[in-house]
Amino acid sequence: MNWILLIAAAYVCIVLAVCLRILYDTVSTSKTFAYLLITILLPVVGMLIYFAVGANYRKNKLYSKKIISDDKLLQEIRRKIAVESEKSWDTGEPEVKSHKKLARLLLNDNSPLSGNNEVKLLLNGENKFPEVIEALKAAKHHIHIEYYIFENDTIGNQIKDILIQKAAEGVKVRFIYDDFGSRDIRKTLVPQLVAGGVEAYPFYKILFIALSNRTNYRNHRKIIVVDGCTGFVGGINVSDRYINHPANGNPVFWRDTHVRINGPGVYYLQYLFICDWNFCSGKNLKIEDNFFCNTKSKKGHSIVQIAASGPDSDIPTIMFSQMEAIGMAEEEILITSPYFIPGESMLDAINMACLSGVKIKLLVPGESDSAIVNAAARSYYGSIMDCGAEIYLYKKGFVHAKTIVADGKLAIIGSANMDHRSFELNFEVNSMIYDNKIAGELRDAFYNDLKDAVIIDPKTWKKRTLFKQLPEKIARLLSPLL
Repeated sequence: MNWILLIAAAYVCIVLAVCLRILYDTVSTSKTFAYLLITILLPVVGMLIYFAVGANYRKNKLYSKKIISDDKLLQEIRRKIAVESEKSWDTGEPEVKSHKKLARLLLNDNSPLSGNNEVKLLLNGENKFPEVIEALKAAKHHIHIEYYIFENDTIGNQIKDILIQKAAEGVKVRFIYDDFGSRDIRKTLVPQLVAGGVEAYPFYKILFIALSNRTNYRNHRKIIVVDGCTGFVGGINVSDRYINHPANGNPVFWRDTHVRINGPGVYYLQYLFICDWNFCSGKNLKIEDNFFCNTKSKKGHSIVQIAASGPDSDIPTIMFSQMEAIGMAEEEILITSPYFIPGESMLDAINMACLSGVKIKLLVPGESDSAIVNAAARSYYGSIMDCGAEIYLYKKGFVHAKTIVADGKLAIIGSANMDHRSFELNFEVNSMIYDNKIAGELRDAFYNDLKDAVIIDPKTWKKRTLFKQLPEKIARLLSPLL
């Protein structure tokens, strides 16, 4: 009996110590509450979950190193892009004028406002990958590529072979893969790439996935930069599942969106890649003129800004930029998000816009690839429908696109989901395109997707039984951890 009491007392002391660490270590109130909840209610298991995915091991050391490495690079790039930003700001294009606050927000976060870009909207992998392959084959100086998921399948091997071929031709190829999202290529494609002359490094290497909190702070970006002039960014990873050809035999239709940028809008994508490269490789990549497109040649008419954030950011730039875009809208906001767990701040921004008369339509998966994420997302639907928003469930397959269209003038396309993980834990990147034509194309794509979706009836939604709502209420408590 004495031993049982001693063990119980020791356990209580350990729980109290872990709770104190959570209180001191976690900034977000909602996350603090969630970690305290699982630590107290799930004996032992709750603490294991916290130490596996919640504790900020080496975070300060890791990202302070990255920030220090970026400082000189940032000054060098600022010098190259300052003139271009001022030119774009002074043009007085209507799309920029109507979103001046958003553009200024990103300028204050060092993201240039760049004009004269040619932008092409790429819907789904079957449209993205031919463009990527064409650009990679045309590379003359360098290829910079980083992905969250890069798989050992048909398209993954096709791109791998092209990278090796270009390296053999003398093109400098640098490849970053997330060590968690692309863990399956560590012992397959990566050794082949390195043997073929490609420089390849993992982002934030994981030694023991099951026990490591490094499953947080992942690089969720999808970036390609070719010769400093051509860039790709969006939500489509390198995987056969994104290609909806009958020959692939995919059981699920994947609906996703990417964008190709030609022109100085690629500058900040290049900067982000070099920052990540310096961190992953432990080297300081020497800046070359060929890393940046010649601004004298006019590529197109689109004005582009890049929004990027991560655990090393001073402010949650992507969340702020999305909230600003929603807050500035006067007529319509169209949101597509596969994982809609917006948190209270974003939820308030959406509800305020609705109550101000802005028409808001939200497209989400009919069924998510995660039951608990799907339940947490559903817990937010009632609030925004009460304010007048319309919610559509995509039924054709799985919608994985992360896009926003504001008033048919601004298009946001990137890697960031509308959830806690993208806003706080992952390294993400979004493109902000001030162009009526591109925004119009994305708006048309949204309404085309609605043909394969069903609207949620608010009255029916309210009549659901309390028993049916219970899993959603529970999942919402854990939403900061998802």
